[in-house]
Amino acid sequence: MKQEALVYALGISQQTISTIENSENVDEQRLIEIAKVLEVSVETIKNFSEEVVFNIIGNTFQDHSSITSGDYNCNCTFNPLDKVVELYERLVQAEKDKVEYLEKLFNGK
Repeated sequence: MKQEALVYALGISQQTISTIENSENVDEQRLIEIAKVLEVSVETIKNFSEEVVFNIIGNTFQDHSSITSGDYNCNCTFNPLDKVVELYERLVQAEKDKVEYLEKLFNGK
């Protein structure tokens, strides 16, 4: 997920996301929010290792003969358009929640 999408989904600034990415420790509540947006567990984020990712990729694509022969089949296990629609719906809901909150504040005065 790009930073811009995460910024929008969490309702925080790009600078805050950059700060979080460069931090050794992240507030537990913020980590829960990020995990929810990314649809992964908090443990997955805490245990993330680039080395493991590269090992998985390296082990998956060791045999290039199947790729060049046309036998290799690389299909998504999900429809990317569904993910875009899902994100859009969450963003619309976040905006509706903001409007509702502002209306309550306005009507309360």
